[in-house]
Amino acid sequence: MGFIDDMKKESSFSTASGNSYHYVVLQVTLKEKLFGTGSGNLTELEDVINRQAAKGYRLHTISTANGGSKGLGGGDRIQATMVFEKIE
Repeated sequence: MGFIDDMKKESSFSTASGNSYHYVVLQVTLKEKLFGTGSGNLTELEDVINRQAAKGYRLHTISTANGGSKGLGGGDRIQATMVFEKIE
């Protein structure tokens, strides 16, 4: 895995504690496509939601914040913070 791959992984989403809590908070960074409009990694957001659903959690709350541009060719970043609740 190279430097760029490491940067992508570190900046994309948090796996939180991994413990079996009643609530889990995760964060995904949505990156604007280099060309065109829209997010280039909505499938990553979908994967995070589906992984939590498979563990018995439902999406309770989602909040977004604009992270601004990251410079040359970076495009805008949107931080999506999600709260998942354990289904009992």
